[in-house]
Amino acid sequence: MHKLRSLSVAKVAKVFSRLSTRLKNTAGRPSAPLGSRILTNPDDIFKHNMWDHVQWSEEDKENAQQKAQENSCVKIPLNEQGKFDTEAYQYWDKFYEMHQDKFFKDRKWLFLEFPELLPSDTKYQATTRCHHQAEILLPSESNMDSETRHHQHSGTTHYRRHAPDCQKARQGASLENNEDATQTSTFPGQHASFRILEVGCGVGNSVFPIVNSIKGTDAFLYCCDFSPRAIQVVKDHPDYDDSVCHAFVHDICEEMASFPFPPQSLDVILAVFVLSSIHPERMQGVVGRLSTYLKHGGIFLFRDYGRYDFSQLRFKKGRCLSENFYTRGDGTCVYFFTKEEVHDLFSSAGLEEIQNLEDRRLQVNRGKKVAMHRVWMQSKYRKSYQPPPS
Repeated sequence: MHKLRSLSVAKVAKVFSRLSTRLKNTAGRPSAPLGSRILTNPDDIFKHNMWDHVQWSEEDKENAQQKAQENSCVKIPLNEQGKFDTEAYQYWDKFYEMHQDKFFKDRKWLFLEFPELLPSDTKYQATTRCHHQAEILLPSESNMDSETRHHQHSGTTHYRRHAPDCQKARQGASLENNEDATQTSTFPGQHASFRILEVGCGVGNSVFPIVNSIKGTDAFLYCCDFSPRAIQVVKDHPDYDDSVCHAFVHDICEEMASFPFPPQSLDVILAVFVLSSIHPERMQGVVGRLSTYLKHGGIFLFRDYGRYDFSQLRFKKGRCLSENFYTRGDGTCVYFFTKEEVHDLFSSAGLEEIQNLEDRRLQVNRGKKVAMHRVWMQSKYRKSYQPPPS
């Protein structure tokens, strides 16, 4: 097995030497962004499925670059590439027809990393509950291959540093934008004071943790996917409640497609492992259009694949569409981002950075005694607050 695909027991000591030990007192460390499980003893590597804040050596970087170059040197012919874009919804519809709601697990980590998803008065209760769950839950993420699909999360301190500004912006933005929103023709969630949109919601693995946390509040969730089958699975779920949630079929790449709510009416937009499935040439237009629906002070939350993640390096030759963009065996596609690309994507849409992190972890298969380098991106961008005219 290629050394970049897995690390044998013999490599454990070398891996350990590259793990972050920046924090001397991990017991007293708050739940930092992207986890706080630091490997301090190489003998413990197989005690958990995931270790956080892994540092890569120059050799690691060079080997990853070489492997990506090798698996992308043979590209799918241009005359065959178009179908992966124009027929994308069909590939995903087939995926959900096959797997229904059995492929992914609910993302119960959401409120730890993204407390902005909840109105202020519900944040503490939800994040406290998630801190207890985080020790025993390993949420699944989209990885359409046979690789292991779990990674662990814990809370964020970076958000707390910005929380007063965000809360102030929300309060002002709510007054400024609610009047515009409610003057529009009637729409679902019209009377909510806090509105969330999840794009590419799939079968609801983020939807239902959110729905079950906002019941009894003045919040409302919109969720969309371009797979009709996925949306039907969401609506058939026993926890689906149209008093707090509206699920609908929507292709975010379609420039003329309209949303069931007016511009500048959303407090939060959530995109988890969604933008990577879109052709790179379409991404900027998607983020720009979505951003027009945010209130001033609203937040765009993003989590997706990072450059040289294990899942990128394991692609075989002939699956590459363009640089760092691949198609899987089932026809679904995936792109692998860098921090700089993420920043350019959101800042070019007029949003300002709150958080833009590269999440490097060591994922462990305890049964086979191998470990894999995982890389994800996690970001938060805000639409600048503009106070109402005096």
